[in-house]
Formats: sequence, C-alpha cells, structure tokens
Amino acid sequence: MPLSPMDERSSFSLNTDELRQRFELALSLECDLDPMILRARQLRRQGSSPQARCLEQELLPLF
Repeated sequence: MPLSPMDERSSFSLNTDELRQRFELALSLECDLDPMILRARQLRRQGSSPQARCLEQELLPLF
C-alpha cells in the first residue's frame, strides 16, 4: 500500500516496508537543489542530449 505524501504518522512509528516506500517516493520526486540539474534532466527527456551534456559539463567540479 503506497503512502500518501499527506500521511501524518511519525516516521518513528513506521515499519520497514513503510519506511522503504516513503524513501522510494522521496527519490521519485525531483527535489534537486540546483535548477541546472533539473534543466539537464529536462533536456535529456526532450531528446536534447548534446545540450544536456553541455550543461552537465558546467556542473562538473573544477578540482
């Protein structure tokens, strides 16, 4: 049974399966802090791989 985002039970009262479901739900949501990462993902979904690669290069660390 999938958990709804509005489930108000404390995470301490959830069993292992419920915790896993909640974790997987959180991962499925795109909650990146950097809008450039979201833009690169959007470009890939739209089939603009070269543009996405260029944007991803900008995100690589300098060291």
